[in-house]
Amino acid sequence: MASPTLVTPTSKLKSLVPIKATKTTTSTVSAAASTTSVSQARRREFLSIAAATLSSPAWLFPLTPAALAASDEEYVKETEEVIQKVKSTINMDKNDPNVANAVAELRETSNSWVAKYRREKNLLARVSFRDIYSAINAVSGHYVSFGPTAPIPAKRKARILEEVETAEKNLLRGR
Repeated sequence: MASPTLVTPTSKLKSLVPIKATKTTTSTVSAAASTTSVSQARRREFLSIAAATLSSPAWLFPLTPAALAASDEEYVKETEEVIQKVKSTINMDKNDPNVANAVAELRETSNSWVAKYRREKNLLARVSFRDIYSAINAVSGHYVSFGPTAPIPAKRKARILEEVETAEKNLLRGR
């Protein structure tokens, strides 16, 4: 027994009543078509500007000699500050009450120096960078392992001071 709502092979299909387009629908469709063409034109314009900008020589060579000189002067200044802090911290007396503060200040300064200049490809090849980086690593490693009040052994201290001195000389030579 078939229900009257089910479509069965014997039932006759009724055709659907066509929907008549109203004026608001037509204007919406034409507005959507014009919006699409405007957005496509804007997209093309944006892509052409982006392609022209990215293929310009300014992107290929972003650093000017003036920018390199300014960063070089900044590197020299900040490296000299780190060298002075390393020297003064290492040469402090172990009974000095300010040793812990000086070590904390040295750690902060050296961490910011390393974080700033470790990523600079043009500085990685410099002898002064390698020497001061090695000295900072030795000093920081000592204080992390033995504490901020532990004196640096004589051999390690001599090696650190030698690296700092060579870094300072090479820095003055522009290396």
